[in-house]
Amino acid sequence: MHQIAQQIESSAAAVRQRWAAAPRVAIILGSGLGRLARIIASEQLIEYSAIPHMPSVSAEGHRGRLVCGQIAETPVVAFQGRFHLYEGHTPQQVAIPVRLVQALGAEILLVFNAAGGLNPNYAVGDLMLIEDHTNFMFANPLVGINYERLGPRFPDMSRPFDPQLSAIATAVARREGFVLHRGVYMSMLGPTYETRAEYRMLRRLGGDAVGMSTVPEVLVARHAGMRVLGVSTITNAGLPDALSETTGHAVLEAAGAATVRLAKIVHGVVAGLVK
Repeated sequence: MHQIAQQIESSAAAVRQRWAAAPRVAIILGSGLGRLARIIASEQLIEYSAIPHMPSVSAEGHRGRLVCGQIAETPVVAFQGRFHLYEGHTPQQVAIPVRLVQALGAEILLVFNAAGGLNPNYAVGDLMLIEDHTNFMFANPLVGINYERLGPRFPDMSRPFDPQLSAIATAVARREGFVLHRGVYMSMLGPTYETRAEYRMLRRLGGDAVGMSTVPEVLVARHAGMRVLGVSTITNAGLPDALSETTGHAVLEAAGAATVRLAKIVHGVVAGLVK
């Protein structure tokens, strides 16, 4: 873990050379959601390839760029593209963006993803506020020797998602007149989409949406003491008795259609922090 801390400091130093501000909020954008970064008053764009120890991005719909700037006069950084276990990265590599913003001083993480809907009341294009999650990746980025400077050996996960941030997001959706469901996110390893039997199992176990990301980042954010808000865009319906074929292109298209509503949540949450 000591080596990881040194690598993260090296990565943070490279960002500071290009952008001197200390971000308060970090945003991780999921598949097809890169356009959300447009709401940031951009001051610096940094390709991942220019940041030491950052893995390369291979997933479809992920740009591979760090956007540094402001929202509502609050310094923020946004990752246009995330890393996944199914790309062959280790859990620790997947969590590098969170460790980087921890080193830069961020206190809050807003994490977004594209997900399959397990709840029959959800429709493609709906948004779901993540209230809790279940880790079916069976991998944890905190496994190994713990470096106390980064966080405690046994971080509490009784409330992985911050109630105050969730309340602000809910108020934004109510004010703007769109539906924001609340539910449980189930994380799977991927890269295959789920079978009928898997959708049925995940629903019976209490899941409302399923995806291939987010949980490793949330685990590390909570280990770092950061407050977290998570929102899933429902990009396909995972109803086992009426299941249609899912494609990456369709997922990206559905995610892109939700950008305007997600942008309102991001701006509303960040602006709400200033009050």
